[in-house]
Order: sequence, then C-alpha cells, then structure tokens
Amino acid sequence: MRFLMTINGGGPAADEHLYAEMGRFIEELTNAGILLATGGLAMEGTHAVASGGRVTLTDGPYTESKETIVSFALVDVRSKEEAIELTHRFWAIVKDGEGDMRQVFGPES
Repeated sequence: MRFLMTINGGGPAADEHLYAEMGRFIEELTNAGILLATGGLAMEGTHAVASGGRVTLTDGPYTESKETIVSFALVDVRSKEEAIELTHRFWAIVKDGEGDMRQVFGPES
C-alpha cells in the first residue's frame, strides 16, 4: 500500500537538531525500502480551475501559506496502520504543524 504524506506551510522553522533527526529518520526508511520519494515544493505555482470546458489558471504564491503543501513523502507500507505509525513518528520529530496522509491508488512501479 502506498501513501502520500504531505506537510503544509506555516510550521516552525527548522534548526540543526531537526535536520539531524529527520535525516536519520529518512535514512532508516530509505534503507528499509519504505520511502519511495520525498521532496520540498516551491511556494510559487499555478492553480487550475476547470468549469464548463474552460480552464482558468492563477499564478501563486498563495495567500494562505499554512494551506500550501510545502513538502511530501511517498511511502510503501503493508497497511494503513503502518502508515499511521510513520505519521506519528514524523510528527514526534517535527513537533508542530499539519498535513495529510492519503492512500495512493493506481499502477505500482
């Protein structure tokens, strides 16, 4: 089962300790074959709205940074419960903030 875990902006600023702890966590998940991809996202982007066959595009940055996804991790786990455990471990490191965990459907690579 694959899950996409996202983190929204507006959380605390990262420091050396956070980077070190997160680095160990990422290395552990990578070595175990759980972490498929991870990365940060630019605050700038383009928002698309389609209605009645017409597409409207609006350039960012977005007004509510706390609602903007700033980073993600794609994991491959045995169950939703395992994904929830990883989510708990992640937020124990980060401490404050918000994000989402969603199951990914579709062909697996």
